[in-house]
Amino acid sequence: MQIVGYDASDGGLLVSDGRVDGADPRRATGTVEYVALDPGTDLAYRLGDRHCAGVVTDEGHRPCDADDAPHCPDHTSTWVCARCTGTCLKDEMDCFDDHAVYLAAFAPDTFKVGVTKAWRLETRLREQGADRGAHVRTVENGRIAREIEAELATEIPDRVRVPAKRAGLGRPVDDAAWRRLIEDFSPLETFDLDYGLDLAERPVAETLATGRVRGTKGRLLVLDHGGSTYAVDLRELVGYEVTEGGTDRRLQSSLGAFE
Repeated sequence: MQIVGYDASDGGLLVSDGRVDGADPRRATGTVEYVALDPGTDLAYRLGDRHCAGVVTDEGHRPCDADDAPHCPDHTSTWVCARCTGTCLKDEMDCFDDHAVYLAAFAPDTFKVGVTKAWRLETRLREQGADRGAHVRTVENGRIAREIEAELATEIPDRVRVPAKRAGLGRPVDDAAWRRLIEDFSPLETFDLDYGLDLAERPVAETLATGRVRGTKGRLLVLDHGGSTYAVDLRELVGYEVTEGGTDRRLQSSLGAFE
């Protein structure tokens, strides 16, 4: 089996039973199972070798044995809209839905600007693991939204790295700093997002797929295992061959494990 993807919105892993066919790798396909990461779920995967996760299609999973992980150059796709600043990078512009320009907060005091289709604003905030959100503009298409984002990004970052998000786990948002940021925008709507993690201390950063799921927060999976709590970047699991049965690796323990 191989972990071939993840869902950062609802929280889930895509696990394939596919194997590379040496005769014709292009024809090899595997069945993909969605493993929900609901609170209380017990995971028991042992991580093996890691290589390219191939590609998941409507027909199933097409494996790849290239060493690059999570994806080799042949299976790496770039979402051009993420690099757009108002000048369309596609052959033809197709983002004609209403778009929302938003601000997001990540505990304790990391903030970003972003855009998304208006109808999926809260979903986008949850995909990123934001603690707070503020809808500041609605515009008629993605081009205008990206232009506004690019302008605001000269003052407010337009991306937040996973280590910064992980460092904020179990910490509150700096309310005063958040209010100062959004007060000049007169938000149309604000969001206070809860992920139900109930953390008393910061989890240990680790790459594993064994333990009882506490929950997910964007790309971060929070697991309890052996008396410690761990924060796992789901992207760092993609590409691993896995077998059933808990990990036998020695893991760093949190201070709480010794109390």
